[in-house]
Amino acid sequence: MAKSALLKSSLAKKYWMALTGLFLCLFLVGHLAGNLQLIFGDASAFNEYALFMTTNPAVKVLSYVTYISILFHAIDGIVLTIQNKKARPIGYAKNNAAANSSFSSRNMAILGTLLLVFIVTHMANFWAKMHFAEMPLQKVEVKVEGQEPVLIYKTVQQQAIPVNAVEMGQLEVKGTQFFQPGTDLKVADGYKDLHKITVEFFKNEKTGLIATIAYVLAMVVLGFHLSHGFGSAFQSLGVNNPKYRGCIKGLSFIIAYVIPALFAIIPVYIHFFK
Repeated sequence: MAKSALLKSSLAKKYWMALTGLFLCLFLVGHLAGNLQLIFGDASAFNEYALFMTTNPAVKVLSYVTYISILFHAIDGIVLTIQNKKARPIGYAKNNAAANSSFSSRNMAILGTLLLVFIVTHMANFWAKMHFAEMPLQKVEVKVEGQEPVLIYKTVQQQAIPVNAVEMGQLEVKGTQFFQPGTDLKVADGYKDLHKITVEFFKNEKTGLIATIAYVLAMVVLGFHLSHGFGSAFQSLGVNNPKYRGCIKGLSFIIAYVIPALFAIIPVYIHFFK
């Protein structure tokens, strides 16, 4: 009974909010490292990263932990907000709320809800396509001496399979795999061209600018959410010793401002400069 009460208590929920929030901050760092290849890498590097993130067994486990953490963090936040409102049915005087708390701390529920909407749409536009949709395979142009440039598929095994080999029936494509025609003998695996999908999404003549602006605004919301959430997570866990405050403050600046800013730069770079 005592154990059940503890799990349902506001204190326990704050612990879970802090732990899941900090785990998701780690996820953001890793996700940013991969996405920066859209600026500093080439199509092959980004598509290799995307393939690794969707096929590596350890990453798959971490992915499910991330999905669960997002849901738990969102639900826990909603429950805590409702509990706090019930505990203060009349509410405090709000003559000068800004002097007593930051904008972020007063609006964490709204900021979190906006981020949840962004995550769902973001996964629909990229994650779902990578996992379930029919996608083009990456092609690169190569020049063979004495011949016209040709488009080839670049495969995981670094083999170059000419497109005309597929067109002439020498190879059969099933999903992202190449087979000898009429057999189950696989020749190679191909890259799903997530790089092409991402670039086209932000460079689309009709919707690219809107998508870019929406993504940047979402990163502003993320920055506000993290500016309060990251520091408060350590407070909830009781890590508020004065000798750690300087380090936590520095990390908070990086997590809340640098990381969202770098995420925001990516679609801006793609839309205007790529």
